[in-house]
Amino acid sequence: MTDHLRVHDAALARLQALHPKLIDLSLDRMWRQCAALGQPQDRLPPVIHVAGTNGKGSTVAYLRAMAEAAGLKVHVFTSPHLVRFAERIRLAGTLITDDHLAEVLERVEAANAGLPITFFEITTAAALVAFADTPADLCIVEVGLGGVLDATNVVTPAVSVIAPIDLDHREFLGDTIGQIAAEKAGIIKPGAPVVSARQWQEAEDVIDTAAALAGIEPVMMGREFDAWNERGRLLVQMPDRLLDLPAPSLPGDHQFANAGLAVAGLLALADPRIDEAAMAAGIAGAVWPARFQRLTAGPLAVQARAAGADLWLDGGHNPHAGQAVARALGDLVARDGRPVVLISALLANKDATGFFSPFAPLKAEVYAVSFAATAAAPAAQTAAAAELAGLRAHACETLQDALAKALALSPVPHVLICGSLYLAGEVLAMSEETWPQ
Repeated sequence: MTDHLRVHDAALARLQALHPKLIDLSLDRMWRQCAALGQPQDRLPPVIHVAGTNGKGSTVAYLRAMAEAAGLKVHVFTSPHLVRFAERIRLAGTLITDDHLAEVLERVEAANAGLPITFFEITTAAALVAFADTPADLCIVEVGLGGVLDATNVVTPAVSVIAPIDLDHREFLGDTIGQIAAEKAGIIKPGAPVVSARQWQEAEDVIDTAAALAGIEPVMMGREFDAWNERGRLLVQMPDRLLDLPAPSLPGDHQFANAGLAVAGLLALADPRIDEAAMAAGIAGAVWPARFQRLTAGPLAVQARAAGADLWLDGGHNPHAGQAVARALGDLVARDGRPVVLISALLANKDATGFFSPFAPLKAEVYAVSFAATAAAPAAQTAAAAELAGLRAHACETLQDALAKALALSPVPHVLICGSLYLAGEVLAMSEETWPQ
């Protein structure tokens, strides 16, 4: 496997050692860090702040693609990365360079002066510094976890966008949809329009309340606007207009809703440079790895192709994501009747049985594996969770072993590697051809 270590990885390793990847939700350290760095969050181009449980990354990808199709230079901050840390910070359209990232990290670490701070906070501060120093027309910032006390919540948004909210990270955000929604709605700020995906009623009520307190009238999918698939086209119905756009570039029917949310977010931004032609081009051309991605390069894709199988990759890891991916797989099965195999690994704290349950109607067979992370579930634990969901499951030693077993089946199945962005990252890291750009 190609070594994907980069110059700045030494700096990142040091930061991880000094500031472990623990989650400690608070804004106090970020405000202190921003003050020491000259308030970079106040020197950004207009910001679209994106929260939610599922679909955040895809929504960000459509927002960026549409804005760039209009000729805008766009900063983007996302997390986590799949292969290289630089994927998290896109400066005016291009991933931050190794040298620039190393330099910014050194500046941020020096400004922190050895005080307590988490890894995500110090790297978010690095992104804000890089964004403030580099001219651009738009800045898209994805929330890391929650919203209210997430490190990104020091920004002042031009638009707040809330993707679908569901149960995930319950140990940090709460055990109910309402509690989690209250965290996500923390990105709502006075003076900034709020655009939301279709939500559970409990989450919709929370968003309405938070918006009212901020003096904002929220724009909710399924209520003030809607988006749907009509004969393979994306239709977005706004209060004052109907947009007829191409199908989203990312596979799966759920991407029509994600793309429609991004369209509504840009309409709320009201930048006249982003016209309907730019929206059409961006929707049709957006790229976002490990979201029901067809793998056509890399050693695993070569192996699958030789056996006549199609190979897919998805990093979704909660029940809501499982439902979306199962629907996308169901569309493939409906075309040719071939069976489905899941090669899966999850973090030990995830609702694995809930994730697998939507695949039961497809009679998917599961080959469970693990990955190189201390929090990863053992393959046997993942297999047991799949069996509880009514699926046939087997624990395998390695990903390669699982794929070989799947490809030996007859008829040749549709194969999906799924369950974790960590696992997806390991797959994409196998070949430079598949590194996110």
